[in-house]
Amino acid sequence: MYGAQWCGDCVRSQRLLKELNVDYTYINIEDVDGAADKVVEINGGAQSIPVIVFPDGTHLTEPSDPELRAKLAEIGKL
Repeated sequence: MYGAQWCGDCVRSQRLLKELNVDYTYINIEDVDGAADKVVEINGGAQSIPVIVFPDGTHLTEPSDPELRAKLAEIGKL
């Protein structure tokens, strides 16, 4: 998960992942060199966060909690 501490959507998505006991790696785009550029690359030019990249190679950008739950169920993480 690419995000930043000041991002409310990032905090919400992190909270949900923790509540669901889903392991994830958090990459703070302000602290990790090149992370912000990677977000732009993944998003096709947009700087939106959070960007959550899944083991199946897909990603969600700024997902709602229901969208994130559905994706986690789809890939067998719930």
